[in-house]
Amino acid sequence: MAAETPVVDTRFHTGAVETHCAYCALQCGMTLTVEGDHSSVEVTPRDFPTNRGGLCQKGWTAAELLQSPRRLTAPLMRDSRGEALREVSWDTALDAVADRIRAVQTTHGDDAVAVFGGGGLTNEKAYQLGKFARVALRTSNIDYNGRYCMSSAAAASNRAFGIDRGLPFPLPDLAQTGAVLLMGGNVAETMPPFMQYLNAVRDAGGSVIVADPRRTATAEQATLHLQPLPGTDLALALGLLHIAVADGHVDRDYITARTTGFDDVWRVATQWWPERAERVTGVPVAAQRATVRALAEGRAGRGAVILTARGAEQHSKGTDTVTALINLGLALGLPGRPHSGYGCITGQGNGQGGREHGQKADQLPGYRKIDDPAAREHVARVWGVDPDALPGPGRSAYELIESLGTDGGPRMLLVHGSNLVVSSPRGGRVAERLAALDLLVVCDLFLSETAALADIVLPVTQWAEEDGTMTNLEGRVIRRRAAVPPPAGVRTELEVMADLAARLGRPGGFSTDPRTVFEELRRASAGGVADYSGITWERIEAEDGVFWPCPSVDAPGQARLFTDGTFPTPDGRARFVAVDHRAAGEDIDDDHPIYLTTGRILQQYQSGAQTRHVEALRSTAAEPYLEIHPDLAAWHGLRDGDRVRIVSRRGEALAKARLTASIRSDTVFMPFHWGGEQAVNRVTNAALDPTSRMPEFKVCAVRLQRVDNQGSLPATEPSGTVIAGQA
Repeated sequence: MAAETPVVDTRFHTGAVETHCAYCALQCGMTLTVEGDHSSVEVTPRDFPTNRGGLCQKGWTAAELLQSPRRLTAPLMRDSRGEALREVSWDTALDAVADRIRAVQTTHGDDAVAVFGGGGLTNEKAYQLGKFARVALRTSNIDYNGRYCMSSAAAASNRAFGIDRGLPFPLPDLAQTGAVLLMGGNVAETMPPFMQYLNAVRDAGGSVIVADPRRTATAEQATLHLQPLPGTDLALALGLLHIAVADGHVDRDYITARTTGFDDVWRVATQWWPERAERVTGVPVAAQRATVRALAEGRAGRGAVILTARGAEQHSKGTDTVTALINLGLALGLPGRPHSGYGCITGQGNGQGGREHGQKADQLPGYRKIDDPAAREHVARVWGVDPDALPGPGRSAYELIESLGTDGGPRMLLVHGSNLVVSSPRGGRVAERLAALDLLVVCDLFLSETAALADIVLPVTQWAEEDGTMTNLEGRVIRRRAAVPPPAGVRTELEVMADLAARLGRPGGFSTDPRTVFEELRRASAGGVADYSGITWERIEAEDGVFWPCPSVDAPGQARLFTDGTFPTPDGRARFVAVDHRAAGEDIDDDHPIYLTTGRILQQYQSGAQTRHVEALRSTAAEPYLEIHPDLAAWHGLRDGDRVRIVSRRGEALAKARLTASIRSDTVFMPFHWGGEQAVNRVTNAALDPTSRMPEFKVCAVRLQRVDNQGSLPATEPSGTVIAGQA
């Protein structure tokens, strides 16, 4: 009998497809070479401005996600709590979701249904998800995991500059500057192609200063490494500003002409003489002075840039820490100068675009505030609804989780593109709150730890199976292209939202076509801070992406901000904001005498929900480790490779000891890419920044216990849940 001829889906490309990586906000350009039957996909890097032909291990192996045998290909549902998930039809699953939405909202009100989104969703999906929550569900309870990523930098940038865009200039500009201060970022592991720009600064004789409690791969390549005590970045920033003023490095003309509020800031910084900053942070006075001198010399030459990342931002005072660093940049006269300024290194693939168009609890498309009457009027007109029908601000991410299943809190949660159990602080508590729900619905590619807890799981498309746009760390809007068809039985999240809206009797305005959704997004964002109205798919393809703001099709995208001497504030001036150092949410004591900090490693990404399914990555980083100084290890009787239990006031996690002198002797480090007993976020602190509502991931107090039964750690499979009918 002759073999059947494969059926090729002509909606998808064959040959070379230009697109972007599945992972971080660098959004490296790549070409996918697709065989005629879509059975084989090969990744080749492109000479795109952000990566210039480079890729990291995750990018090179991204195509393996497309052929993973672990992909979900049918909806899953439980008959009751405690029963195994079983495969059901899409109609059965969606009917059940819609029926429960109606029942829950009838009994408990519209806000009894909540939505949790993700920073990896395309702009189209993020936009439609915000609209779906507020128009189809009529709930105020929507937030997303980007609250854990860039929210502190966003809040600080907004109050200083009147705008929040990760980098205020194209990334290649960074290579032209003369000095860079990177606070709390390890780009050599988290986004390796970024390093070419820092290395270019160093190789041209400039200064690259990295502040991190660990001597990371990035710090190894810097010209100067500052090693502050976890939780003291704000004190360090205040000490640097004191030196800048006392040593005569501030730009008085810039301060007078382009800013307000300097005197209030100086009244605080005058108390942070460098010796006091050294006592609090552990950073020597000589290193502080060298840092300020390098920035001042850079400004006088090619330029100077201050960058922050999660190490400085994921604190209960992260907004104030970033504010203090912006204050330093303004005092030196950096923002708006060539190859100079402040920037935030965005983490998630669409961390920038994901918060601009309505996933965030307090925002509408175009980076508009949801409690602004003019913003509500504009967006409601685009959506064809009464402005009064739009809900107001909802709860921030962790506060939303804490409210689940409580009196007056949501009874039902829809999760899109997020693995809450692994990525949220106080992970054990998160699992408890999810279990208290009447219904948990998760859209995902794989059975993640969060999906494994769900009552209904809906299988959805991933990066190379869908068209759309993303916004990278520069504010550059780029095109994601479908290269291969999804597995049979998988739907796009746009289709899921449209189907649910129709079942709820609110079918209008929920297109399943990403280009149609983007055209509506353009109209909804018009006139907002993040104005996409002049960006079209054709322009993106012709121009290697288009920067926002871009208010008309005739206007160029604004690649460089503040170059005209003004800022998008009411008076056109940047604002100094006075902040002072305060202690972390918790400090060490006799029971928990060691500081813990967390982060990412080269081979894994975020909660590991994707990368733990890639064999080439899993085989080289199959389990977490605890980075510990040899002196601290000796005190605990630990040897390299010993199993260690990390215990905080909230929970515990397991890892293997990795002895290294690259970390402070009072601090341990553990990556957060694993679930179960290996999930370090079972240990971390949920103390929230009062402005950004960012949890304090980067510092908490722990104790260490050697585990007697040595050997392999527990299995690292993303799910331990059995699916009925499957082995």
